Amino acid sequence: MYDELYEAWKSETSKTELQKLPSDYYGKLSEYVKKVREEMRMLDPRTVKAKLMREEYQHARMMIRELIQIRYRKLTSSAVRGAELPSDFLTEEEQALCKDVSTVAEAFREFAQSLVRGQRPAIILDKSPKRIVLRFLKDVPAIIGLDMKPYGPFKPEDIASLPAENAKILSRQGLAEKVEIPSN
Repeated sequence: MYDELYEAWKSETSKTELQKLPSDYYGKLSEYVKKVREEMRMLDPRTVKAKLMREEYQHARMMIRELIQIRYRKLTSSAVRGAELPSDFLTEEEQALCKDVSTVAEAFREFAQSLVRGQRPAIILDKSPKRIVLRFLKDVPAIIGLDMKPYGPFKPEDIASLPAENAKILSRQGLAEKVEIPSN
């Protein structure tokens, strides 16, 4: 996998356009990193093999960071220009992440066009994200909300306020139900 990572990194860093990656690339990459870390733990750190594994691990981490940063820049730049993102070049994770990037880029284009036409852009300035109060029906491990904050873990009958999208998912899965709060 190291060789595949090196080739992907080299290709992405040397070319201006986005390079094709298999849709399951990051899954395989994470398994590779996990395997290297486990192998390093099992070795006597003073051995030559352990030193070589550490070097491989450090180089792999550097290439992974750069690969993701470069791909991020290329993807966001394409979205901002309004260019079609080549979904067959993206990994599963990138496809999911790019949905939001394209939506934001389109919203900014419409915002700019309104201003240029002398129209006040119709943007809702609600600064507080919508939240929903849930009563948990089953044990739920800790999660990271769409607002990137940790929530949980939860036990049956726990009550919590979560970002609306997270709450809807938990409700659909039958893990929690919405609590109606009467307004005064």
